[in-house]
Amino acid sequence: MTVLLESKEIKKCVQLNEQLIPVIEDAFKNLAVGKTIMPPILRLDVHKYNGETDVKTAYIEGLDSYAIKVASGFFNNPKLGIPSSNGMMILLDSKTGVIKSLLLDKGYLTDVRTAIAGSIAAKYLSNQDSTKAGIIGAGLQAKLQLEALKLVRPIDKAFIWSRDRDKLNHFEEETKYLDLKIEKCSSIEELITKSEIVVTTTPSKSPLIKNEWLKKGLHITAMGSDAEEKNEIDPEILKNCDIYIPDSQSQTAVLGELHHAIQAKVISPNEHFNELGDIILNPDLGRKSKDDITICDLTGTGVQDTAIARFTFDIAMRKKLGTKI
Repeated sequence: MTVLLESKEIKKCVQLNEQLIPVIEDAFKNLAVGKTIMPPILRLDVHKYNGETDVKTAYIEGLDSYAIKVASGFFNNPKLGIPSSNGMMILLDSKTGVIKSLLLDKGYLTDVRTAIAGSIAAKYLSNQDSTKAGIIGAGLQAKLQLEALKLVRPIDKAFIWSRDRDKLNHFEEETKYLDLKIEKCSSIEELITKSEIVVTTTPSKSPLIKNEWLKKGLHITAMGSDAEEKNEIDPEILKNCDIYIPDSQSQTAVLGELHHAIQAKVISPNEHFNELGDIILNPDLGRKSKDDITICDLTGTGVQDTAIARFTFDIAMRKKLGTKI
């Protein structure tokens, strides 16, 4: 028996809240201690339409199910009046491979687990009294990252920059529910100057944040660079920051900001870094002082997808949701 869960049912089970933080933290911890089988990401680029489709998966030792996630990002879609992200997750039985559930989330679970990963990065790497957030980009993930930040830090003001003036102009209206002050910035340098935590949420192919803009105490979560050509941070920043943390070094060395630092020869390909799961297991490995400059490089991992798919399915079964097929 397979249970089909539609997007509206999934949203009845999962919201962006504190309940998800330990779910995704556990996924990162399992990755850090080697209790997972997580193959490299399979990605198809559709350059003609400025799009890509990724396949991610991971089996976590001891669990009775695992997920395979198919997610697309077609970045011209907003001009057509449709979301840029879409996708689905398939939950399979670990012992038999039988499909337990098809989660037709249309990218919702990916969006939520990505935002929660951003909150976890800030929880362990930013200064606890940070109240000023800078968000580079003004799309859906920019809003979700800001909302997720408020779960772990007392954010009362957000500084926003985006190339898309229409999105920027609508951002304040669309985030009124967050009950904080929004200030639009005319430049990224201005945003960096005013912020204590910065999150990059763009598909940029050239660095947006320059090394010379770094300041003491700053934390940056870079989550837009999830393909070889994407790059939001000056590679020199990875050499000059106090702490660099990848979600998965094997991925960031190929797809993330670390990839560009290695290509620029400012970081050795043999250098080892603690991963986000290591910091969750031992927070002493993270920020050492209020003046530290910290970077978290998020490329999105299959363990996050398995974790949130299992979480969603369990709640759906308790609520008796879904269609048996």
